[in-house]
Amino acid sequence: MAGKTIRVATDVGGTFTDLVAFETDEAGGTRIITAKSDTTPPNFEQGVLNVLEKAGLDPASVDFLAHGTTVVINALTERKGVKVGLITTEGFRDTLEIARGNRPDFFNLHYEKPKPFVPRYLRRELPGRISYRGEELRPLDLSALPAILEDFRADGVQAVAISFLHSYANPAHEQAVLAEVKRLWPESAAVASHQITREWREYERTNTAVLSAYVQPIAERYLSRLAGGLREKGFARNPYIMQSNCGVESLDVVREIPITMVESGPASGFWGAAELGKLIGEPNVLALDIGGTTAKCSLIEGGQVKIMTDYWIERDRTTAGYPIMVPVVDLVEIGNGGGSIAWVDDFGKLHVGPQSAGAVPGPAAYGRGGTNATTTDANLWLGRINRDYFCGGEVVANMDAAEKAIRAVGEKLGIDADEAARGIIRIANNNMVNALKLVSLNRGHDPRDFTLVAFGGGGAMHAVALAQELGVKKVVVPAAASVFSAWGMMMSDLRRDYFVTRLADLKPGEAAGIEALFAETEGRAREQFKSEGVDTAKVTFLRYGKFRYQNQEHTTEVLLDGGAITDDRLAAIEKAFHETYEREYTYRLDAPVEMVGIHLVAAAEVGKLTMAKRQPTGATADTALKGRRDVDYALEGIHQAAIYDGTKLEPGMSFAGPAIVEDPGTTVVIHPGNRVEIDGYGNIHIRLAA
Repeated sequence: MAGKTIRVATDVGGTFTDLVAFETDEAGGTRIITAKSDTTPPNFEQGVLNVLEKAGLDPASVDFLAHGTTVVINALTERKGVKVGLITTEGFRDTLEIARGNRPDFFNLHYEKPKPFVPRYLRRELPGRISYRGEELRPLDLSALPAILEDFRADGVQAVAISFLHSYANPAHEQAVLAEVKRLWPESAAVASHQITREWREYERTNTAVLSAYVQPIAERYLSRLAGGLREKGFARNPYIMQSNCGVESLDVVREIPITMVESGPASGFWGAAELGKLIGEPNVLALDIGGTTAKCSLIEGGQVKIMTDYWIERDRTTAGYPIMVPVVDLVEIGNGGGSIAWVDDFGKLHVGPQSAGAVPGPAAYGRGGTNATTTDANLWLGRINRDYFCGGEVVANMDAAEKAIRAVGEKLGIDADEAARGIIRIANNNMVNALKLVSLNRGHDPRDFTLVAFGGGGAMHAVALAQELGVKKVVVPAAASVFSAWGMMMSDLRRDYFVTRLADLKPGEAAGIEALFAETEGRAREQFKSEGVDTAKVTFLRYGKFRYQNQEHTTEVLLDGGAITDDRLAAIEKAFHETYEREYTYRLDAPVEMVGIHLVAAAEVGKLTMAKRQPTGATADTALKGRRDVDYALEGIHQAAIYDGTKLEPGMSFAGPAIVEDPGTTVVIHPGNRVEIDGYGNIHIRLAA
């Protein structure tokens, strides 16, 4: 049909690859298509092609495609990157080894720091020095570089990371080394720290450059295969890749700095939650994404997703982990999802996760050889998931295998299968509540002031129980919740975050310098967008400042809306910092405030979706009623629940719990006393009993 446009987003998760597509005709009518297929490691691009085929979409007819992937975080955590060589300032080759003094396992006398991704013999130095003000104190000497690269070649190095002292203030030395590496060894992958971040902190910046180099050939190979596979199927445009900062970026840019998509999948879901909140008049949101492997949560205040650069991987109570100084949505992630395995320790204590059954063999009920009881098996056993409509009717639930797995857990605890299944659900819920507290209560926010938006394949099964524990009064389950992260990509802009370190006191006379720094950075952003064919008139900016009490170590970020920074505004900015600081840390100081740097968000629309409300037919919820069955609500006991077909729910419908809504991709568990309404966009609003 002439004028028809098709926009597609795909999201590769640990268990499933999701797709959501919007087909809009010339009259403005929109058809929404969703699909899920198994993730296909190590050839993840095949899962994308599979889900397009499953959705019945011809890539040749697609006008816009956004893609999110776990390929970078997988390569890091599974140590499947390439051998990296590091080139740094003379005297600083051990920055990676020295790291930080943060020892989470403080009383462990045998504690060892995480092993650097680059061994010492592959960390090399070049003479030259830049000051913290960006002044050249000693010229760069490149005479030793050819021999260094020859050694790297001989040792099988495939990627080179470059990180020089104070390059955040002046990247000239890094730029010179990068250009020479590319001239002398063009087939190698090379990345310099200034390409990724212009913030200070030598260890964090160096480690970020190293990890980006470590995954660059892997990511480039994956993205090339994805682009090639799509081209072979007829897709003639360039795909956009979801970034960790909740924006999309062109594939060519991501190839250069792949570390920016380290949390690609979760970011899109949280951005979607923020956009959904604006759409339905709920700007303050606790967003919860429960997939097959993990549960992730983030807090959204005033419709704004919080972006940070203090991001660490593999950090837990026993190890310090590794820093990655790129813009990442502020989130907490735990190993609790639908495939999380229930197990009993040597002291007879029940645990759920972090180990996962994944897609293969998957939960015992999948019938693919899995023998461990998982959260999904427990939900099936308690009647929360329909055994006759498992995975949307695509999988025949193997209840014998599920029962055997759950009974095995119960025998170790001395209880029957029913109690064991209830225990698995309660432990999983407790783990998720603790994660939600980390992004709310621990940051000075009262969860009762927020609406819980739950998505992912498992979000809606646990959301009401979590909301009850936290005192949240309302839960929203988005339409197409199981592929909501893919939907979030359709709502994302082409976005870049610029962080620049620059010290300035908040006193008269300093505002002009701060404003000049913002203006300079905005000019750089416009030039970058212009060079890629983006109309600079469509570029919008959001300004943040990073402040601290003088001589403190870390900073607090404050939104600086209201136009140009002038001396007249400094008092109001300082007041906003005091308020933000006190909310997060419960106190404020009578001390001078200084700016440490700026955070500029530059965004431009590249196919963002505009949602339209659906017209109700006037049908009542009874038309979607499939029947009734006994459901075990774990804490509230067994109730006969009304079972609704989620595909038949329409705007304006309402009903009360106990109930279950069954959708091909997810199950919504509605507890006794809950009231349910379907809004104009097809989202399910669940109001909890007071």
